[in-house]
Amino acid sequence: MKLMFSERLKDLRTERGLNQSALAEALGTTQRKVSYWETGQVEPDLAALWKIAEYFGVSADFLLGLKDF
Repeated sequence: MKLMFSERLKDLRTERGLNQSALAEALGTTQRKVSYWETGQVEPDLAALWKIAEYFGVSADFLLGLKDF
C-alpha cells in the first residue's frame, strides 16, 4: 500500500502545481507529514486519507491503488 499511496499522492499534488507546504495547509497538517507520506515513511490515518481523497476529488480506493480511476 505504501508505495502506491505515496506515488499517487505526489502525482496528484504535482499535477495541481502544489508544493508540500501548500497541500499541508489545505489539509490542516504539516509539510513534514506530507513529506513522510510521499516517501512512504508514514501512512496516513483514516481521517487524513479521507481528507486527501476529498481534497483531490478521488476515492480512497484510488489513493490506495485498489482502482485505477
